[in-house]
Amino acid sequence: MGWTFDLTQFDQVWGIITQIGLLLIFLLIGNVIRRVVPFLRKGNVPSALIGGLLLLCLDLLLTKGCGVQENLFVNKRVMQIITYHTLAIGFGAMSLKIAKKGSKGSFFKAVQNGAITGGTYMLQAFLGIVLSLIFFACGTGLFYDTGVLLPLGFGQGPGNALTWDINFTSLTHDAKWVGPVFNGQGSVGLTIASIGFIVASIVGVIYINIFKHKHEIIAKEKALSRSVEDFEEEDEIEDSESVDKTSIQVALVTLVYAAGLAIMVLFAYISNWTGVKLFNDIAWGFNFIWCVITATLVKTLVKFLYKKKIIKRKYINNYQMDRISGFAFDMMIIAGVAAIDIKVLQDYALFIVVVCTVGTIATIFYVRLMCKRVFKDIQHEAFLTNFGTLTGTASNGMIFLREIDPNYETPMNNIFVVSQLPAMLFVAPLLLLLNLSAKTMNGCYIALGIFGGLFALYTVFLVLSPKIKFKKKEVTE
Repeated sequence: MGWTFDLTQFDQVWGIITQIGLLLIFLLIGNVIRRVVPFLRKGNVPSALIGGLLLLCLDLLLTKGCGVQENLFVNKRVMQIITYHTLAIGFGAMSLKIAKKGSKGSFFKAVQNGAITGGTYMLQAFLGIVLSLIFFACGTGLFYDTGVLLPLGFGQGPGNALTWDINFTSLTHDAKWVGPVFNGQGSVGLTIASIGFIVASIVGVIYINIFKHKHEIIAKEKALSRSVEDFEEEDEIEDSESVDKTSIQVALVTLVYAAGLAIMVLFAYISNWTGVKLFNDIAWGFNFIWCVITATLVKTLVKFLYKKKIIKRKYINNYQMDRISGFAFDMMIIAGVAAIDIKVLQDYALFIVVVCTVGTIATIFYVRLMCKRVFKDIQHEAFLTNFGTLTGTASNGMIFLREIDPNYETPMNNIFVVSQLPAMLFVAPLLLLLNLSAKTMNGCYIALGIFGGLFALYTVFLVLSPKIKFKKKEVTE
């Protein structure tokens, strides 16, 4: 059958394009507003967050004030789908980056930084669940495991917070479910993540100004020029090849996501074969983890083939991978904010305020104490990088690092990049226990005890690790 180019086919032909177009247009508007409003610019508030809030407000005005049909202007379902996929794409592109030889910073420091990430996640999860259990015990009818969305929203951003918010909604609406029903439908997790971006911006600016006043942070000028090495390395494929270099980078990220999808489909088939729903939840709930794994395998394979002279040129370009991940995370942020359903939040407003306030205070103190203990010489760079990442995304952390170390003269940038794999290992128990903590009260208590125990274990390691003495080795990966 042929297409009919008229309004009856509008959604099929133009639906996804108009939604992506809205995101990009409001990203531009958000960037303009950020540039002309001083406190937004000085506060390093992401343009995507500003654009997302504007799009959300305009959608509310049209649907509530002007009577426009819901999902006619902003399609919440499409926005949720974009948020889900861009999370994995961003992590896949980040994981494909190859660390430069001779980079500063020991691998042990990267492990310590990963432990700070893991310890903060466990602290946020522990406090979040304690608070939701208290609300549940007070007869509010709140789902007892709602608080676990705190580390997912603060630590991992809108993508994973959305995924597990929807999983919890589906779980508690199952016919066999006995217990409090959760009606987040993605909006509670997305709201916590959005608050996390605001927290990252406000705290980061205040922190920088406080320690500038104390003369512990000295403003440094950014380099006025950049060398060719900032954009490409020796022996990379040319821009003028028969296939554009950017197309190659996009194709590699797509390959990584396709391989990740294969893993997800395999787990889904195992779930259907065994009847164990856990495999299905693991499959689709951790799309970004599968991308990290497959990206690491692809990167290792490419490096091996180049080393053995089987391929003559380097195909992965770090600069363009940064651009792809940056674009994906910008889209994730703006789509995640636009996907929030305000009417869903009415029943959860008090809890969201309490859990985000407690989570913010605890994260500030813990990250500050651990960075001061582990990174004495670069404690401010370490705090801003980690706090920005653990309340917003990696982009927030890198923005604040560049604010006080624009030319990456300290080893913090490389420590942060190398620490992503150990950080994933430290955080893995939280992700693996999400199903257990949600399905029963006993499971929630067991997960709570494990989170508390791991928090104590990681903290003890961070307190004692600076006393470990051994010969430092440079990262040459």
